[in-house]
Amino acid sequence: MMKKRQVVVRRNTGGSSTRTRNIRYVECQRNHAANIGGYAVDGCREFMASGEDGTTAALTCAACGCHRNFHRREVDVGEVVSESY
Repeated sequence: MMKKRQVVVRRNTGGSSTRTRNIRYVECQRNHAANIGGYAVDGCREFMASGEDGTTAALTCAACGCHRNFHRREVDVGEVVSESY
């Protein structure tokens, strides 16, 4: 079951604004029993990179060993408003 998120965006005409995107990778959805016709996931709740950013190890989860693409992607889009007085 997917959780729904509500994002509230404030608009301010007096200042400048920029959009920010926060991307998180949450529970692993890899089916480990696909080759035998079943369905089993490992229960990994959140992606944790195995290495530093920019390396190939950064795309492998330290908890379950899966590639980052197997983890559900969650995007939060917000707006940062800076007011000038």
